Amino acid sequence: MAAGLILGACGGGDDDAATPAGDVSGEVTGDTVKVGVLQSLSGTMSISEVAVKNSELLAIKEINAAGGVLGKKIKPIVEDGESKPEVFAQKIEKLITSDKVAVVFGGWTSASRKAMKPVVEGANGLLFYPVQYEGLEVSPNIFYTGATTNQQIVPALDYMKEQGLTRVYLVGSDYVFPRTANKEIKAYAKANGLEILGEDYLQLGDTNVQGIVQKVLAAKPQVVFNTLNGDSNVSFFKELKAKGNTPDKIQTVSVSIAEEEVGGVGVDNLLGHLVAWNYYQTTGGEKNAKFVEAFKAEYGAEKNTADPIEAGYNSVYIWKAAVEKAGSFDVKKVTAAAGGLELDTPEGLLTVHPTNHHVFKTARIGKINAQGLIDEVWNSGKPVAPDPCLDTYTWAAGLATGEARAECDAAAKAAG
Repeated sequence: MAAGLILGACGGGDDDAATPAGDVSGEVTGDTVKVGVLQSLSGTMSISEVAVKNSELLAIKEINAAGGVLGKKIKPIVEDGESKPEVFAQKIEKLITSDKVAVVFGGWTSASRKAMKPVVEGANGLLFYPVQYEGLEVSPNIFYTGATTNQQIVPALDYMKEQGLTRVYLVGSDYVFPRTANKEIKAYAKANGLEILGEDYLQLGDTNVQGIVQKVLAAKPQVVFNTLNGDSNVSFFKELKAKGNTPDKIQTVSVSIAEEEVGGVGVDNLLGHLVAWNYYQTTGGEKNAKFVEAFKAEYGAEKNTADPIEAGYNSVYIWKAAVEKAGSFDVKKVTAAAGGLELDTPEGLLTVHPTNHHVFKTARIGKINAQGLIDEVWNSGKPVAPDPCLDTYTWAAGLATGEARAECDAAAKAAG
């Protein structure tokens, strides 16, 4: 894709007007601004992403009810990524170049993000990505509103070590996030006295888990660090339970199972197991109480909120605040305005890092309860500064290489 396209646009309908002098935001309508919402509404990841789409639409509805952004109502264009990275790439190109959206909210797997990244960068678009990920990436065109490694995976490892859970088995889906996360985990383990007993992967959507479960049980770890995504979690935890495992025998720590996934996997299969996130439905505060109430009112009393759901909701509000600070929908101006923003969110005070496009987040370890919710058992006490390239950890030296190293160095240089 050519970089010279007219992008970062306020999309329009039939009454699109010419761009005002001095504004490079592309086409502008009289009273609306188009945004893209791109999540998997079908396929193996729909178990997680439909609810994130819902939270993004809830934020848009709330903002519109309060008057919109810069006097314009937000018009969402919803697309289905179909749980396929190549479809995410195709759909974000359509949203940016054909629909001329001002911003896209979406993605879940790192494979989907990696597929969208060159498109959004080449087109000078803007993407808000709402899910925790493996780090080792900084993009001038992406804001990462979920956790990076040092805000989720590293705190989870620290917690395991403190609890004496040092014999570890790694199980994940076979794509970039689990593979990279496990590379980081093995580097941490070598420096911190953890023993990695095994490492196995399943293709996304693969439910043939019997072999892996047998290997886990035979290895007798104290804990499984689980980076499975999508429907594979359902089969994995059902098989673990069917083979007689309980958390007091082999504990699991999952970084992609939140309240939304608990319902799909089954509470009975997950009761007592651990997760690592930055937000739970049970997180305290008036802001979260109102968010939970609004989400349930919109989508049903039985629906729960969860970390990626909340991060998707926050993404829309961060973009709104940046647009209003910039006084423009132009991508370059909005990006510059976003750095240093502080917002009161359901997870607490959220600050956008001034240069690396990540956000400060409180790390939280939780345990799944009988109601399918998550009880917090530990937190970091204050928001953790994002370190996507793990530059503050000596054990992580050499993990960021090539393009990732260049991106990290550029962000560090910008920070001074």
